Amino acid sequence: MAGLSLRHIYKKYPGGVVAVSDFNLEIKDKEFLVLVGPSGCGKSTTLRMIAGLEEISEGELFIGDRLVNDVAPKDRKIAMVFQNYALYPHMSVFENMAFGLKLSKVPKEEIKKRVEAAARSLDIAHLLDRKPKALSGGQKQRVALGRAIVRDPQVFLLDEPLSNLDAKLRAAMRTELTKLHNRVQTTFIYVTHDQVEAMTMATRIVVMKDGLIQQVDAPQKLYDQPVNLFVAGFIGTPQMNFMNGTLEKRKDGVYFIYEGNALKLPQNKAEDPALQEYIGKEVIGGLRPECIFDDADDLEKYKDSTLQTYVDVTELMGAEIYLYLTVGEEGRLTARVPSDSQTRAGDTVKVAFNMDKMHFFDKETERAIIH
Repeated sequence: MAGLSLRHIYKKYPGGVVAVSDFNLEIKDKEFLVLVGPSGCGKSTTLRMIAGLEEISEGELFIGDRLVNDVAPKDRKIAMVFQNYALYPHMSVFENMAFGLKLSKVPKEEIKKRVEAAARSLDIAHLLDRKPKALSGGQKQRVALGRAIVRDPQVFLLDEPLSNLDAKLRAAMRTELTKLHNRVQTTFIYVTHDQVEAMTMATRIVVMKDGLIQQVDAPQKLYDQPVNLFVAGFIGTPQMNFMNGTLEKRKDGVYFIYEGNALKLPQNKAEDPALQEYIGKEVIGGLRPECIFDDADDLEKYKDSTLQTYVDVTELMGAEIYLYLTVGEEGRLTARVPSDSQTRAGDTVKVAFNMDKMHFFDKETERAIIH
C-alpha cells in the first residue's frame, strides 16, 4: 500500500494553455480522496498524470517513496476505472477481469482464484460467462471495478465512474464503493463533478477551479468553513445564499444591512477582530438554505433577524420543501424548510435568519472573513 506525494505539479499544453497549476498535495495511505470541481477545472488531467496517461510538464510525483514521473503506467502499481468502463466487448466478464493479469504473466490458477474472489466480493460471480452487451450499467461498472481489484494495486484511480448510472443506482454504488474501500484498504483517488458523491464518500476533498486547488479538507469542514466564495457555492445542495450588503455599527450592536433590512449579528461575530475592519463597508453574506426559517417558533427565536419575502416557487422534496424567495428589488434566496410548512407560492411571508451561521466574504478578494 502507498501514499502519494504531488509536488509543484503543472500540466501545460502547446499554445500556453495551463490545465493544472502548482498542484501540491500529500495523499495518505488508505485515504479516500475525492477531486471535485466544475468541468474543465483540471481534476481528470491530474488523475491522468498520476496514472501516467498524461505527461507531467513540471514537478514531481511520488507513489510511496518512488519517483514515478518517467515510470510507465503499467509499472506504477495503480489501477484505473474509467467513466465508460472500457470493457472489451468480445471477451466474457471473466476474460475482461483476467486480461491485465494475463499480460503480467500471472499463473492461470492464481488468475482464476483472484478473479473469482473479486467477483464474489462484487456480487457478479454469476455473470462471469456473460459478454458486456448482456450486462446492465451497474453490472458493467462492477466488472470494471473487479478488473482493477484483481491487480491488487497500491492505488485505485476512479474517473467519474458513476456518471453513466441512473440516480438510484448511483446512490447504491456510492455505498458499495465506500464498503469496497473499507474492505481492500487501499488508497482511492476519485474524480467527480458531483459534490454529493464527494461529501458522502471522501475522507478528504480537494476542490479545484481553473487548474488550481481552492481548498483541501474533510467534507464537514469544507461545508462549515469554506475558504472562499467559490467553495462556499460549490459545496452544498441547494447552494449557499449570497447577499450583497453592508455592515453597520449601531448603539446596540452590529447589523448586516441587506435589501433595506437590518439583521443583527450575534455578539461573538460582532466583536470578531477580523470583521471589525469591515464595519461600514460592503461585504457578501452567505447563509445555507437550512438556516432560513418560516415557522412561528423560529421567527420568535431569531426576532432580531427577520425580513419580508415573496415566495416565487416551492418545490416539495418529500421530507422537506425548498422555498425560492424574492427580497426587495434584487434579493434572491432559497430556504429549506420541513415538509409540513404551510408556505405556498404567491405568499408574502416573514422569514428568520440564524445569524450564528452567517458567513461573511470580502467583496473584492472573495476570501472568507469569518464563519
